[in-house]
Amino acid sequence: MNLRSGRLNKKMTEDAAEFASSLEFDKYIFDADVKCNFAHVLMLKEEKIIDEKIADKILEALLKLKDEGYAVLNFDHSVEDIHMAIENYVTELVGGRVAGFMHTAKSRNDQVATDLRLTLREKIIEIQIAILEFIKGLVELAEEHKETVTIGYTHLQHAQPITIAHNLMAYAQSLKRDYERLADTYKRVNQNPLGSAAMTTTSFPINRELTTKLLGFDSYMENSMDGVSARDFISETVFDLTTLNTTLSKICEELVLWSTYEFGIINISDEFSSTSSIMPQKKNPDVAEIARAKSTVVTGELVTIISILKAIPYTYNRDLQELTPHLWNSVKVTKDILKIVTEMTLSITVNKDRCLELSGANFSTATDLADIMVREKKIPFRQAHKIVGRIVNIAIEENIATEDIDSHFVDNVVTSLNYDKLELDNDLIKKALDPLENVKMRKIPGGPSPEMVQLACNNMKSFLKEEFSKKSLEM
Repeated sequence: MNLRSGRLNKKMTEDAAEFASSLEFDKYIFDADVKCNFAHVLMLKEEKIIDEKIADKILEALLKLKDEGYAVLNFDHSVEDIHMAIENYVTELVGGRVAGFMHTAKSRNDQVATDLRLTLREKIIEIQIAILEFIKGLVELAEEHKETVTIGYTHLQHAQPITIAHNLMAYAQSLKRDYERLADTYKRVNQNPLGSAAMTTTSFPINRELTTKLLGFDSYMENSMDGVSARDFISETVFDLTTLNTTLSKICEELVLWSTYEFGIINISDEFSSTSSIMPQKKNPDVAEIARAKSTVVTGELVTIISILKAIPYTYNRDLQELTPHLWNSVKVTKDILKIVTEMTLSITVNKDRCLELSGANFSTATDLADIMVREKKIPFRQAHKIVGRIVNIAIEENIATEDIDSHFVDNVVTSLNYDKLELDNDLIKKALDPLENVKMRKIPGGPSPEMVQLACNNMKSFLKEEFSKKSLEM
């Protein structure tokens, strides 16, 4: 079938046809296009818009195509796109006088918009399930390390003691938000543009409620101009994927840092590492580094997509065709990175001795010494902050270890600042400066104590159970 033969006198040149064709990327929407055509023809049949026998022949041809698959289609670039390729396939099976009715009350404009939404919602669910699997693994790993005390960082400087579990659950919470962003976007993806036709719907008495139900959409789009031109669901999805990749990149960054000799907190499995071509002692975190770099690809795709969209007038313009390669690449890159980062992160082993060593170094427990002064002696926190800051300065200058700080040492510093002696109990001081005790005292919801981390794990497991159940129904 030559779509150009009516209005146009000349064929496209071979170069122009190849340039304008979308067949290379239309393979992503093949299944959706067959499904879209099937639902539309079934609706036409039910509403008696086309003859029942004609509809049945078309439906039978579409079922045959579904079984045979994408590879059976004619891939000549002159065909332009998947929609014409499928129509040509049906025409070859049932003849033009029958197949020609398949396009009644439907345009390629609303058809491609429908296909994209049908395909993308499946991709979103696949990515969401992968996120849930990653979170599940992180929770299980966290439960093994609720009492593995290490150091937390701010500005990449020693800050306060935490646990490995608390850090892993920070990853889990970030990924949960990434999951929820996609869930919210899914609501706007799952709207039906079919029936918008080219831009003004149709004079045929079509039933949009029926096609919406047949295709599993939540609702149909209520403006036909918007229906064929809206692609913000693409930019929104790719924004969500960009944010997810940012999370994954940050995880990779920490794995790279933690696996260095200087940190020594974790060991990344050999399966995700390489060595140097000249330095035989090296174990390099190559997979984490590559994933960190690849994550930026999706950021670039987002900028491209928004740049294409920003200057297109309503309604359909062929520019929109150029969005889809960037969408599908974003989906593919994200799925690849998510899979490898999940496997790599869950493969790590933790150096508990090094974690404990770091947790007590560099006066990371000093904040609790100040807190004790406030609680026990009712002095203002800013005064306590000043006292402890001076204690740390003197201890560093005189090479005094944390465990050697006692009430006498504290009061010498206090009096040098012209404050009254505090006479703190030595056991309180020792407890405050002990990293293990320090973590255990933080029993506030959201804190790193083993009890609070377990609570967070339990809450996350409830979330996972509910969401896995939802996904099983959506697939």
